[in-house]
Amino acid sequence: MTGVNRRVRAVGVGAVVLIVTLFAMLNYLQIFHANALDNNPHNTSGVLSEYEEARGAIISADGVTLAQSVPSKDQYKYQRVYPEGALFGQITGYFSLTYGTDGLESEYNSDLTQANTPITIPTNLQQLKRFFTTQPSPDNVQITVLSRLQQLAATELAGRDGAVVALDPKTGAILAMYSNPTYNPGPLSSHDPAVEQTAWEELQSNPGHPLLSAAYRQRFFPGSTFKMVTAAAVYDHKPAAANHLFPTVSGFVLPDTAGQVLHNFGGESCGGDLLALFTVSCDTGFAQLGLTVGPSAMSREATAFGWDTTPPLDLPGVAQSYFPPASSFTDNLAALAKSAIGQESVQASPLTIALDAGALANEGVIMTPHLLDRVTNSQGQTVQAYKPEPWERATSPGTAKKVTSLMLSVVNSPNGTGVAARIPGIQVAGKTGTAQTGGPTIETWFAAFAPVPNPEIAVAVLVENQPVGDEFQGGTIAAPIAKAIIQSYLQTGGQATP
Repeated sequence: MTGVNRRVRAVGVGAVVLIVTLFAMLNYLQIFHANALDNNPHNTSGVLSEYEEARGAIISADGVTLAQSVPSKDQYKYQRVYPEGALFGQITGYFSLTYGTDGLESEYNSDLTQANTPITIPTNLQQLKRFFTTQPSPDNVQITVLSRLQQLAATELAGRDGAVVALDPKTGAILAMYSNPTYNPGPLSSHDPAVEQTAWEELQSNPGHPLLSAAYRQRFFPGSTFKMVTAAAVYDHKPAAANHLFPTVSGFVLPDTAGQVLHNFGGESCGGDLLALFTVSCDTGFAQLGLTVGPSAMSREATAFGWDTTPPLDLPGVAQSYFPPASSFTDNLAALAKSAIGQESVQASPLTIALDAGALANEGVIMTPHLLDRVTNSQGQTVQAYKPEPWERATSPGTAKKVTSLMLSVVNSPNGTGVAARIPGIQVAGKTGTAQTGGPTIETWFAAFAPVPNPEIAVAVLVENQPVGDEFQGGTIAAPIAKAIIQSYLQTGGQATP
């Protein structure tokens, strides 16, 4: 009998040990190891749960649905669809089983998956039934981009590689942001892994990098659009140089070189004061202005205009534009001269160029760029609204006004490089850019804002990979696109067309 009791006690002790061990393991898994398990790539429960609930819609400023969840007939319950496809692909991003999220789908994931519908007390049987049977709907994200302006940007680029960024200089609201090549996020959001993988591999192998929007995720040589910053640096740091008369020449011998000559575009000769140089975009004169301003002041001015800092746009993966530090010009003043005209190693995203134009339109203040307008619940009530905020003080109101006068001359003067941007009855301030790439093609640019003196829209246009030739330059290729965007926006007061 004693032996039996010992065996019973042993079994009991073993059972207690097992229970204690199980309790300890459960607590370890739930408390200490839960995060690692949740984020384990082999754990699909989190992914599946995301598809069991509908996500909120992403909607344009003029009421067009850009992304929404619809019921599916498979295990995931909901399918994410993008009615506008590639037109907004680089803004909405994708919601993928395999590749996660990008774009607004990533930036506002928490808003798109939560519900802020107010709870109302039922007062009759019908309301009581809805109270217990209706699932709360997720919030919707309303953005600042106008679908019609986005479509116009795509139409004007006409399939050419490049980008268009339009914004409200007073608020920072993005009005249009389109680039080629782009992509349709639909296949990446397929519930068929094979379809997702095929789409992903095709995008990865595309030399134009569609997933890296040229509008805000890539950098390019800005060419003479950078002269907006150089001109502001003259007024801010060496104002007497604005009235200096530079000789009319076709080439300028760069310092710290063995006679290397910087030539004007097309071999033309130009000279004069700052107004004359800016109007015809005279490289030889602006190279000398950059040397006059000096390395430290040029670098400080670029920094003030948002260069070498990531623009706080509410999207992941925004690129920094680049202007060399002052120390890089020690014993290399030739690099400073070329940097002053937007060449050498100077690089910018179209977003930065649009923000710089916006700064000059807004008395020297760069507003924080943003896509979010508001978040609304299922009843259409606003639960969160964006409040415009300044980002950088680029320059003084006085300097902004003076550079605006230079940019008006670019468009209005008979010999101005931006005459193709003229709009009857509207004063447009602009700056052309034609950038050498070191290869057989050039980048063509145009930056502008209008109407002066009370600007409502600022635009940057880039058209890539253009042939080298007098007929291919920012004033002939990019300026007409900016004109179309500005004209359309102002003629409709920024509202949707019927």
